[in-house]
Amino acid sequence: MAGEWKDARGIIVTTTPTIEGRPIQEYCGIVVGEVIVGANLFRDLFANIRDIVGGRSGSYERILADAREQAIAELQAECAARGGNAVVGIDLDYEVIGDTGSMLMVSASGTAVKV
Repeated sequence: MAGEWKDARGIIVTTTPTIEGRPIQEYCGIVVGEVIVGANLFRDLFANIRDIVGGRSGSYERILADAREQAIAELQAECAARGGNAVVGIDLDYEVIGDTGSMLMVSASGTAVKV
């Protein structure tokens, strides 16, 4: 189905509040996955150079993608621990943290359900 994704355990994740054709049988609670990644000095240097001359920062894009996948995996693990088989209404947030803004937090939250 469009807009949904399953992990190896079969936990469906979606940003929509429902899953078409799969009525929610039980709500299992709010679940959250959070990942904090630090920035690397050399990667920052090359990213800054790339920003000056133009182009995309592939190293940062990979870090963001990895952090997002880890946060969603944590969300799915928490869902499974609560007895759910899907997470609906997922919200992804990105926040720069730390005294110098050298770390990035990616959080995923949603509602664990049984469908």
